[in-house]
Amino acid sequence: MRLFNGIRLLLFIHFMAGYAMADMSIVNSKHNLSVSGPGEVRALNEDRICIFCHTPHSATPYTPLWNKKLEPTNYILYQSSTLSASPQQPSGPTRLCLSCHDGTIALGDVLKPAEGILMTMEITASRRTYLDTDISDDHPVSFNYYDALPNPELAPAIPQGLITYGEGNIHCTTCHDPHDDTYGNFLIKDNKYSALCTTCHVNIAGWNTSSHSLSTKIWSDPANKVQTVAEHGCESCHTPHGAGGPQRLLYQLEEEKNCYPCHDGTVASQNIKAQFSKFSHHPIEATTIDVTGNAHDPAEDVSFLQWHVECVDCHNPHAGNSSEAAPPTASGRLNLIAGIDQSGAVVDPLVYEYELCFKCHGDSSSSVPVISRWINENNTLLEFAPSNPSYHPVIAMGRNTDMPSLPSTYEPELTSTSIITCIDCHDSDATSTLGGSGPRGPHGSIYRPILRQRYDTIDRLPESEASYALCYRCHDRTKLLDDQGIYNASGHKQHVVDARAPCSVCHDPHGVQADGNGDHTHLINFDRVIVQPYGSNSTPIFTDLGLRAGRCTLVCHGVVHDGSSAYTYP
Repeated sequence: MRLFNGIRLLLFIHFMAGYAMADMSIVNSKHNLSVSGPGEVRALNEDRICIFCHTPHSATPYTPLWNKKLEPTNYILYQSSTLSASPQQPSGPTRLCLSCHDGTIALGDVLKPAEGILMTMEITASRRTYLDTDISDDHPVSFNYYDALPNPELAPAIPQGLITYGEGNIHCTTCHDPHDDTYGNFLIKDNKYSALCTTCHVNIAGWNTSSHSLSTKIWSDPANKVQTVAEHGCESCHTPHGAGGPQRLLYQLEEEKNCYPCHDGTVASQNIKAQFSKFSHHPIEATTIDVTGNAHDPAEDVSFLQWHVECVDCHNPHAGNSSEAAPPTASGRLNLIAGIDQSGAVVDPLVYEYELCFKCHGDSSSSVPVISRWINENNTLLEFAPSNPSYHPVIAMGRNTDMPSLPSTYEPELTSTSIITCIDCHDSDATSTLGGSGPRGPHGSIYRPILRQRYDTIDRLPESEASYALCYRCHDRTKLLDDQGIYNASGHKQHVVDARAPCSVCHDPHGVQADGNGDHTHLINFDRVIVQPYGSNSTPIFTDLGLRAGRCTLVCHGVVHDGSSAYTYP
């Protein structure tokens, strides 16, 4: 009797241990569809828990003892230009999961009991757990892990702890354990800091030092889960189920809308979203994955881009960081982005900031000129070339080493040997560089073409410090317009103040190539609308006579400049 009681006690302990284990897993989870289940979706009177999926007798041929009849179903599968594997129609464990989650079979439509089970409600499209038969917006399943290799972002072999059924097959149950909800969403491990995602995606270049990986800013995701950006990790932008579109598994179909929940000033320190509503901005709203044919694709050929611009054309969200760099070197915000170098060759990753701009604006087919000029390459790669007679010093130090207009009171550190960047001019009008609260960079501005300050190009407007604030930021206005100053003899005041000619009439701010028609030093490249050729010349002519001296042979404002001493400066 004592032996019997001991065995009975051991059996009771074993039973209670099993019950306690169950209590921590399926019993108190939403997969408990019985009348005792904690979720809204549950049976009206069925008290058995396992019966919704399993039956010990008369089961279908599917392992393990499946209690539902599976009808043939054709699913729309995930596809992507960055996925080398080819997912197949769902099979095995994936097909069993979908028997509830695709909405084609009622939850209570089981083999046993034959009369079925009455439920409070079904899994419908209004619920996050409803996947439908279109699973193109869900993480791919029913493919072999090794078919996705070689991929430098993936572990070269199946990581330990993942269930792949001995052959490397990826199914729903590779990430989800339907009997254990310890970590939420029935995940096999805690996904805080993307620990589950990075089990397979182990080599995301730049991720460990990126701002998105390290940020301690707090935000709430679409499921109202409040964590730091770093804790959210991949799920700050990506969702494994019910993505906004069929590629990249982003929350929103429009790429930029995945950035806005943080970059609207509520989480990130700068409100970049507001910049894209300004008069002049990069038109990120014009293209969308799988909607417009010219949208950004990670696998696209950088040397032959179709017209588009998206946040990810300039920023790598997996690698961008806040590190600063001295011009012309690119800052961490452009980390691990491809570009075009000054020779026109693809460089991946880029080294210099201007290589990013050359990716689109280093080609005459990609830029729209503000002013029609006599030499109009409309190609920044050519305009900034150090072989030109003159250029703003973006690629290399400028040619003019005698520049009395530098420095200005606004930029006292500038000299004729300084290197500047594209965003020293093309920047937000609220840029922090000018004491504003806005972000740096060519996102948007009230001044066209995405200029940080006012730059009037309309003829005959009165000169003021505000009219040409962009130029006067670096080039000291008082020196340029001083009656007795060093620039007086060169006629700046006469042209800009008296004749009311804007700076842009004579100067091309990017740079000018030699064309054999006069000199193009000092960024001289006349506006076609205002300046015309004189006599038999095919273009207006400027002749450089040395230090701040020159001669004009042209017609400007209807006034003939015949190259005589009257039109020679000084």
